[in-house]
This record gives sequence, structure tokens and C-alpha cells, in this order.
Amino acid sequence: MDKMIYKCKGTGRLWTAFCLLAAMALLASCSTTRKLADGEMLYVGVKKMDIVAPEKVKLNSTQSSAASSPLSVKPNNSLYAPYLRSPFALGLWVYNWDIKREKGLKWWLYRKLAKEPVLISDVQPELRLKMVENNMKDFGFYGTRLSYEVIPKKRNPKKAHISYRVELPEPFRYGSIELWEWLPAMDSIIRPSMPFSELKPGDRYDVNLLNEERQRISERLRNHGYYFFQPDYIEFLVDTTAGNKTADVRIALKQGVPANALRPYRLENVEVLLTGNDGDGGRDSLWVDSVKIVYEPPINLKPNVLMRAVKVRPGQIYSAARQSRTQANFVQLGVFKFANMTITASDTLKPQGLDMQIRGDFALPIETDVEVDVSSKSNNLLGPGLTLSVTNRNMFKRAENFSVRLTGSYEWQIGGRKQASGNSGLMNSYELGINFNLSVPRLLVPRFLQAKRDRSEQTNFQVGTDLMNRHSYFRMISFWGNATYDFNSSTRNYHSIVPFKLNYTYLLKTSVAFDSVTMRNPTVAQSFSNQFIPSMSYTYTYDRAATYRNPNRLYWQTSITQAGNIIAGLQKLFGNDKKEGKLFLNNRYSQFLKLTTEFITYKSVDNNNQLAFRLMGGIGYAYGNSTVMPYSEQFYIGGANSIRAFQVRNIGPGSYHPEETQYSYLDQTGDIKIEANLEYRFTIYENFKGAFFLDAGNVWLLRSEEQRPGGQFSLKGLLDELAFGTGLGLRYDFSFIVVRADLGVPLHAPYDTGKSGYYNIPDKFLKGLVLNIAIGYPF
Repeated sequence: MDKMIYKCKGTGRLWTAFCLLAAMALLASCSTTRKLADGEMLYVGVKKMDIVAPEKVKLNSTQSSAASSPLSVKPNNSLYAPYLRSPFALGLWVYNWDIKREKGLKWWLYRKLAKEPVLISDVQPELRLKMVENNMKDFGFYGTRLSYEVIPKKRNPKKAHISYRVELPEPFRYGSIELWEWLPAMDSIIRPSMPFSELKPGDRYDVNLLNEERQRISERLRNHGYYFFQPDYIEFLVDTTAGNKTADVRIALKQGVPANALRPYRLENVEVLLTGNDGDGGRDSLWVDSVKIVYEPPINLKPNVLMRAVKVRPGQIYSAARQSRTQANFVQLGVFKFANMTITASDTLKPQGLDMQIRGDFALPIETDVEVDVSSKSNNLLGPGLTLSVTNRNMFKRAENFSVRLTGSYEWQIGGRKQASGNSGLMNSYELGINFNLSVPRLLVPRFLQAKRDRSEQTNFQVGTDLMNRHSYFRMISFWGNATYDFNSSTRNYHSIVPFKLNYTYLLKTSVAFDSVTMRNPTVAQSFSNQFIPSMSYTYTYDRAATYRNPNRLYWQTSITQAGNIIAGLQKLFGNDKKEGKLFLNNRYSQFLKLTTEFITYKSVDNNNQLAFRLMGGIGYAYGNSTVMPYSEQFYIGGANSIRAFQVRNIGPGSYHPEETQYSYLDQTGDIKIEANLEYRFTIYENFKGAFFLDAGNVWLLRSEEQRPGGQFSLKGLLDELAFGTGLGLRYDFSFIVVRADLGVPLHAPYDTGKSGYYNIPDKFLKGLVLNIAIGYPF
């Protein structure tokens, strides 16, 4: 650099230090390699990384990471390792300062900011390729061809990239798989389970699958009494002499396995110890179904509830699965601070007996919570919220959880839609509510409906009331109550049945402007009318967690709801054949069917990258006593968890688009919803994540409405009526919570904007951007 002029104006010690730092950085910025010795080269990242697999061989995310991770060394001032660096190499600039004395501000800055350069010799590309070779052997790739090239930069030969090439050969595959020389009793337990083995002839050789098979066999033996057996006692004898890249596997016991691991055990004594009862310090005991219960009087949990949670009994063959289920049941009761289990060899004369103690320490019976939060919604409402709750963990001494929650929130309209007067204005809203909830850790159904198999069950009863005030809109009060049965039929299948739910809404007050909107649109008026919503529903959820063999999680949830049919049927039975206008307790009630479904899949690209896809939809049909579904049951779209390039309730139904006023969102709902979301998630740096996303969807009406032209669903022109947007998201993962900012870019509006072509957004590019701030992932 021939000449540099730097002027700094300001006062104060901190400002002087900042100016000095800036000046020194600029002066040193011409060189980040000045202190390198002859022959040393600064590593500036990976230029190219080619991992070539044979045709028809696809690497999963774990295998891809095993090949790429050893080569992905971060250079100095890494931005997106190992390919992209920040142009501001502050640490290297400071490192290249001339330090003449080890004191003063310059020395302090040097110690705080200087970063030693990452050299090519530090990266050791030969060693890293050797690591890749060893990693890929674990997946059956023997004879991998590896090469690298150091590529100096033309402008500064002391800086260099590295390019890698990894050529994988055809992998070894499993040939025959057999048990080898097990004890007859153990063989008889394992052999029937071999059809469920993770090892399949013809599959690629994979050390991780061998480890999973170790774990599977060990668990099966431990569920049949072999308490002391461990996965490390299993070895695999692999024979590759057959040729054709085939590995025959024999599953055998290791030599020197302890004798106690080779015999099954039974439970001799089972004891439940209950502590933390704040009694007088004394202890008492009772026996239930051969299980000894030791407690501090008075006992605060009914023995039959306790024994329903205990899945082990004296005389049973030991089972690790029953032990785990018992501990999980104790935790799920919700009355214990902690629950643990200890198992010891029985002190009886029986050498193959075990004693089990289950200890539960009671938590405080009454719990109070105070929650204060500030919410920022996608409809531009901002404000604080307060929740007060009191919970009795053991209401009737059967582990019933009874809670009372008081909620309140206050919100301001901070922007978005204009008011009727054309000014943004300040719009205040508040909500108040009280909720009573009783949760029982079992299904309260007749005995003949109770399942004999072990599963997670819960019954919930809720009643509550909410007061909602929307300034310049309306004031509404609602009363509601429901009963819910939740249970699972397997580790992947979950069910929720709501046999009864009753909701009553009553408009206390409306504004003149709001009334004018409802008068112009009778459909909207009916959806806001005072009415009962008696309903029942069923929700099925399938959740397949990611596993090593299949790292792609799959989630599917479908719900069906019907409202009013039982009351309508009873009224018809007693002679009321009116099609519309039927009353219940002197108020009209709703009658409709509603179906919703959501499909989500997560595909792992590698350890730091994931592709997430969601497809969801729904349809609601009002009939009989209703011509339109209640407003709370209608579909809407847009916002932070939907189509992020459009604000909530800002599009639809169909190609309909109302004049922009503060009330226009009221009629932007529909009976049909279709939405699709695609998101590519990646790691930027440690807990700092990023995402690119595409969103599409809309809502439609089942019936044509004169007040909302273009809103009816039709296959003709469907693609043009799908709102479409893209964008970029930034997220920070605190491990317990994810803070998210998504910047949406609208690409296509489903209504006539006055512009031709698919990109028909009327606003200038920057003005059309939509920023969404939210907590958690959108799906």
C-alpha cells in the first residue's frame, strides 16, 4: 500500500483506543502472511472436495459426514467452514503487528485479539486423508483412492487452498449371517428374533449396524432374565475369503464372559420406598400383590394407583423393559420429585435371585407458577402477557393433577393494516381468561374398554372462560369445556379422542364500523353470531423418529371433527325436523364436519444440513343447522409459521382481495386450505443456524359468495391462486429454545395486482419484504 491517510476525531480513552485499533488494522491489512517463515503457507480453506461413490451407491448423512468431516478444517476468520472466509481477518492482522515491548495498550490488544495463523502444515492433508480412509472402512469401503492438491493463490503464493478427491470403491456387502456357538438356553432366546435383525444379506457392510445388532441381542437377553449381560460380550467373526466383495458374519460370544452373565435371574423381592412425605419421621409398611410398600405415614398415594405403575412382581424373570417402564410410570405420575431403582443380588440361598428397590421422593403437593412474557405476533400485535397458575399434583390421592390458570394479555397494534380513516393509529386489545384443568394418569372408561396391554394413558377435563376485547372491533366472551382421552398404541402411534366439547361464544359489544362490515357480508356476520359449538373429534398421530438405518424423521397427523350431529339427531328423534334455525338452550348451534391433515418429513443431508418438507391441508363443510362454520373453525393462511412472505390473513380466499382497511382481515378466511413448505436448514457457526425456504398455499370457499368474488375453489386456475414466496432465515439455538428471524420475499400474489406475469408483486422489492420474528421452528 503506497499511501494511507487516516483521521480520527473524538474524545475519551475508549474512543482513542478504538481509533488506534482501527488505524493499526488498516495499516496491517495489506498482509496477513508477513510473519510466515520461508516454506510456510497460510491455509485459506478448501477449494474443492470431490467425494465420488460408485454408480448406484448412495451415501447416507452419517457416511457423507465420515468422508467430509476430517477434511473440513476451519481456516482463520472462517465464515462457512471450510469454504468461505470473512474478508475481515482481524485476528491475523493483529497477529502481524510488531510488538516491541510487552506492556501498554498495544500489547493488551495483541493478547486479546491476535489469532495464530492456520498453516498448511497444521492441516496435515495426508493425515486427514488417512482418517477418511479408516472411517470409510467402517462402511465397507476398502481400497479407497485418495488424493489432494495444494493450490497457492496467484496474488500471494504464501496463501493456499487445498482440493481433495476421494474415490470410493464398491463396498463389501453382507453374505451369510448366523449365530455361532451360543449356549443352548441363550440360542433359544436369540434365534427366534433373527428375522428382526438389523443385519440383512446383501446390505452394505456397516460397523454401526453391527453395534446396533449387539445392542438388540443384549436387550433381548436382558428382557429374558440375563441381568448382567452386556453388549460388549458379543463379537462378530467376519470372513471375506468368499470373494465378490462379500462378508460372511458369525455372531458369537466372546471368550472370558463372566459366569453371572450366562445365566438368567428372577426377582426375589420387590420393595417400593416412598419418602419426602413430611411425616413424623417414622415408617410403616404394607404388602400389595407380594410387593412391600414402605412409607412415611400418612400414605398420600392410593396403593392401587401405585401398583398400576409398578410393572414388576416377585417371582418374575427379570426384564429390563419392565424395569424401564416402571421407572417411566413413576415419573409420569407427576407426584414425585425423582424416582430411581436399585437392583442387588438377593441375600437368600437362591444364587440366581435379585432384589429390586423402587424409590420415589414426593414433590411438594402444591406448585405455583408466574409467567411473564412479551409477544410479537405476525398480525402486528405487540404486548405483555401474564399467567398465574396454582397446581395440586395429587388432588384425590390418585395422582390427579388439578390446576387453575389465570391469564391476561394486553396488545398494541404497531403497524400493518390501515384503519378506516387511513391512519395507522394505536389500537389496544386485551384478553382475560380462567381455566380449570383436571388430568388423570389413566383412561376413565368402563372396565370392558380398558386395555390390558401396557401403554401411556391420560384423561383430561377442562372448563374455562375467556374475555376478548379487540379495540375498534368487538368484545366477545366465550365459555368452553371438554373431555379428552390421550393414549398410544405403540411407540409410533398416538391417539387423542375428544368425546365431548362444548363452546359457547357471545358478542357483548360491537363497533359501528364492525357492524357495517358484517352487514355487507352476511356470511361473516353468521360466523360471529352467538352460538353453541357442540363437537367431538379424533386425532391420529404417526411419529417415526430418526434412526441410524433411516435417519429421516416422518410425522403425520390427521384430525376429524364433527359438530352438532348428536343434538340434531336427538331433536329429530323428538320431532324437530327443521333444517335450519334449530336452537339449543335458546341459542343456535353449529353443525359441520372438518378434516385436517399434516405431513412432515425431515431428510438429513449430513450432520450440519437438513431438508424439511411440510404438506398440509384441510376442508370444512357446514350443513344442516349452519351455512357457514364458526369463525374460530375457519382456515386462514400467512404469517410466521405459514407463508412467511405474506402477513397472516392477508391472502385469500382464492383470488379475492378486499380493499385494505383495518377490518379487511375478517373475511380472508375459507373452508379449504392447501399449504406446502420446503426449507433447507444449515449450520452457519455452532449454534447459529440458517435456512432457505419456499412457501406456497391459499384458502378457498366451498360455496360461491357474491361478497367475496373469486373465493370459490376450482381446479381451473388453481396454480395461479396459490400464493408463493421464498426467503432466508436466521436462527439461534439455545438448546432449550430457538429464536428465529425469517425474511420473506413474495413472488406471486393470488389476486389481480395490476401487473402481468407470474411475478406480480405491486410494491417495490424492499417494501414488499416481510420480517417474521418467532420462537421455535415453523414446523
